[in-house]
Amino acid sequence: MDADLSAHDAADDFVIDVSGLTKGFGGKVVVNGLDMRVRRGEIFGFLGPNGSGKTTFIRMLCGLLRPDSGSGTCLGYDVLTQADLIKPHVGYMAQRFSLYEDLTVRENLDFTARMYGLPDRAEIVDACLTRMAMTRFENQLAGSLSGGWKQRLALSACTLHGPKLLLLDEPTAGVDPGARRDFWDEVHKLAGQGVTALISTHYMDEAERCHRLAYIAYGDLLAQDTLEGIVDHAGLATWNVSGPGLPELAEALRPLPGVDQVVAFGNTLHVSGADAQLLEAALAPFRNAAAPPGGAREWRLIRTSLEEVFIHLMRGQQAKTGARP
Repeated sequence: MDADLSAHDAADDFVIDVSGLTKGFGGKVVVNGLDMRVRRGEIFGFLGPNGSGKTTFIRMLCGLLRPDSGSGTCLGYDVLTQADLIKPHVGYMAQRFSLYEDLTVRENLDFTARMYGLPDRAEIVDACLTRMAMTRFENQLAGSLSGGWKQRLALSACTLHGPKLLLLDEPTAGVDPGARRDFWDEVHKLAGQGVTALISTHYMDEAERCHRLAYIAYGDLLAQDTLEGIVDHAGLATWNVSGPGLPELAEALRPLPGVDQVVAFGNTLHVSGADAQLLEAALAPFRNAAAPPGGAREWRLIRTSLEEVFIHLMRGQQAKTGARP
């Protein structure tokens, strides 16, 4: 590790510490005064709808875009004036596979090692292939790999130089569940070694594997906490209902005061609202009604899911800003 990076690391336990980062394009603000602090070894999930500013924020952190305003540090370096010092210590994985499809797996890794100026490239590539269980594919063209193995190759390339921070932009989009699980196992191994990861994702099950989360919608940061903290702070009440006639019940419940969401989950409905008392009053006639044809319905209060919280936050921001869904 470089001596200058060690000095920066010792100075502050926050790998990312930024305040008021703002970026606009063509007069439209894409990231609006965003504050974020991420600790060393933390897996930080970054969520939000398409076009919410996640990719722009990630590119500002790794020095690919200069913020219009704001301040802060990444790996101890100033994001405005020391972007060139940040880049060598960051592993960036873009949304789309960005390696050379007409080169073999080994050739891609060797090229990446050469770009970083790594010594003993052959040994480093061999060790990476072994660590990532890709030795059997080393002479296969990258373009012929499945989505999961392309993703593993991309992760191999962006960790080849031993970065202290990974910026992973929707890295598992379009990848099967088994490959996604393998990917997250690798990320947790790296976190155990002190590597920090900021990961944007649309998958709620992946978000739940992060240490902390942030939710951004239409440029604004709406929540930042642990999973439990975000759910608790949202203050939503949620009822689970099972039994016959659920599609008809859903249509009857949606327009009622106090009912914010009605979502089908398998053979049940989740009914949520921000005002627990108003929601309970709206549901009372249905809970107390005679059993419909086919049997009685069962109603019970449950813990609100992360997905329901994020939908609630997104709709609130849409109403506030007039943004289109």
